Amino acid sequence: MDSANVVEKKEFKNEIVNKVTQIKSEQLTADTYYFKPGQVLHYHRHPEGDQIFFVHEGEGTFCLDNGKEECITLKPGVTVLAPKGVWHKIVANKELIVSQATKQPAGMEPRTT
Repeated sequence: MDSANVVEKKEFKNEIVNKVTQIKSEQLTADTYYFKPGQVLHYHRHPEGDQIFFVHEGEGTFCLDNGKEECITLKPGVTVLAPKGVWHKIVANKELIVSQATKQPAGMEPRTT
């Protein structure tokens, strides 16, 4: 059985948002992002699959841009959806721990503008 406790061993990095793959199968991946205050997971999108984010600790902002930017506050217990092909980003206001689940392979395209 595969399992992970994403808050038991926090893995922050000073220079970048740390992404840790917790569980991965042929069809699904579960990663955790460890944000220090002010760190940003910049706008990107997944052309092949939806992505769901689960907030465990901290505070931040989640934004979608599908022609018009919409943002919501992230706090423990919040779950958000980044639909397939829609630009999204996360900004940490405080230390932030966010897990995500997405199909494999979802592809990833960073926004360059």
